[in-house]
Amino acid sequence: MPAIANIVVKKNDGTTDITYTAVVPSSGDGSNAIWKSQSVGTSPAHQPEFRLSSREASNGAKRALRATFIYPQIATDTTTSVTSVIDRVVISADWTMPKGMSQTDLNEAASQLGNLLAATLVKDSVKTGYAPT
Repeated sequence: MPAIANIVVKKNDGTTDITYTAVVPSSGDGSNAIWKSQSVGTSPAHQPEFRLSSREASNGAKRALRATFIYPQIATDTTTSVTSVIDRVVISADWTMPKGMSQTDLNEAASQLGNLLAATLVKDSVKTGYAPT
């Protein structure tokens, strides 16, 4: 099992680093590990958040993982000066990893998934809200 740690990613400009701080490690199956971008917003509700949990699946033959990413849109009311969340991007992914598959194949699947999600074409599709045509 990997140990929780901060995750550093690039912002949209491709240059600036943003840190997702490890705030809660998973306490076991079904429990979320939670990271937050604490450099954003003035309260925890304003901060982008990434969650990852895992559990047994298929009568113990597989491991199931669930990832959730929430990116809030915040705005400040000019009359009251109160900042609040007015909307959210919510992205979730579920996958199962067969326990009987070789570690080499599992490693390859994980690396290719990560690289696909980081691909410019996929990022552009998420940015526009449209799949490539």
